[in-house]
Amino acid sequence: MADQKLTVGIADMKVLQGEGILVTYALGSCIGLCFHDPRLRLGALLHIMLPLNMEAGRTHTLKYADTGIKETLRQLEVKGASRARMTVKIAGGAKMFEIAGGSGLGNIGQRNIESVHTILKRENIRLIGEHTGGSIARTMLFDVASGQACVRSYGQKDIIF
Repeated sequence: MADQKLTVGIADMKVLQGEGILVTYALGSCIGLCFHDPRLRLGALLHIMLPLNMEAGRTHTLKYADTGIKETLRQLEVKGASRARMTVKIAGGAKMFEIAGGSGLGNIGQRNIESVHTILKRENIRLIGEHTGGSIARTMLFDVASGQACVRSYGQKDIIF
């Protein structure tokens, strides 16, 4: 994998072109999304925390699936990316905590997965790889030159897709 490595924080997104690795850590109930335009060797990694942005002022855009995906697509399209060529791979959405009383907060990971699927479909972006659910935290690495994603979890074999 390439030399340049950029870390994407929680509720953050980075774009790289040509070559380099984008990496995000601590994907529990959060979801990492690797966007890739193979012709331009252009990629972005977005780390979302929650399914929908309900804030009146629409601040913290990248924290939410709906506004984060829209903003990532906007930035990639400014650099010439085409939705017809673009693909996405996702990881995360784990159920990290059992919450008594059947609280909806208990499975925010599943709500994140469903929200990401719905928004990608609405935006006409092809989802071509997924490692979601379960109850383990993940680290996601994305090689923008090849479009290859790698998911690492403690005590597990790397998943490359």
